Amino acid sequence: MGKVVTGNGISFVDGDWHEGNPMILGPRTHAMWMASVVFDGARYFDGVAPDLDRHMARCVRSAELLGLKPTLAADEMEHLARAGIARFPADAQLYINPIYYADDGFVMPDPDTTRFVLSIFEAPLPAPDGFSACKSSFRRPARDMAPTEAKASCLYPNVGRVAKEAGDKGFTTAVVMDPSGNVAEFAYTNLFMAKDGQVHTPAINGTFLNGITRQRVIALLRDAGVDVVERAIAFDDLMDADEVFATGNFAKVQPCTRLEHRDLQEGPMYRRARELYMDFARDCALDRG
Repeated sequence: MGKVVTGNGISFVDGDWHEGNPMILGPRTHAMWMASVVFDGARYFDGVAPDLDRHMARCVRSAELLGLKPTLAADEMEHLARAGIARFPADAQLYINPIYYADDGFVMPDPDTTRFVLSIFEAPLPAPDGFSACKSSFRRPARDMAPTEAKASCLYPNVGRVAKEAGDKGFTTAVVMDPSGNVAEFAYTNLFMAKDGQVHTPAINGTFLNGITRQRVIALLRDAGVDVVERAIAFDDLMDADEVFATGNFAKVQPCTRLEHRDLQEGPMYRRARELYMDFARDCALDRG
């Protein structure tokens, strides 16, 4: 579903822009050994940065959920991101990565040592070529087991082992279940299925992130007259679906073309969702001045 291309990037650290990947963590930095890190990821492509404000606001909220004290308001972070974007060519395709972390503390982060970093780097938007998925043997944690409502780095080793397991089996990604055994999402993207003219997606239950692209696609489909149902979904429902697709910030809207042993085709609901999203995105004018 796309590989991040690092390099050719800049990072805002301690009031100034730096090229490449500045070394800012030491072995005693709380974020280094106690994982007090939250982040978000927005996109810039075709001259636009859709929902940039919402990504910055979520980063602030994630920091607060981990006991950090954000040092900038969301609108200040957005303004800084736009200044960083303007340093790249107009036709660049970028990943915009705000990060908050604690410098000090023991077990609990010291909120007064919260630091902010903004990294922006080139990362081509993947082509919508489709992906394969299997069922993972791992599950998402419940909200009383991990900070699931934050986009926190400590959650991503679980994502990584889901992706590795899928790759070892010859699949691109995997369907991950929630603690109750219902479908939560793909390894790192939200999940949708279509059946008999309806679109279905797992209801938010605190075990996986309510993605910004997910929210946008649901709203766009409903505004276009498509019936979108948020509910508990069993894996057998997916195997019986007419089509399956994913939403996520990095690759936006992508079709699932193989689920376990079953081949799938790009369907009308996927095509409608992607068309609506890309039309919305390209209507988001960005002032590069």
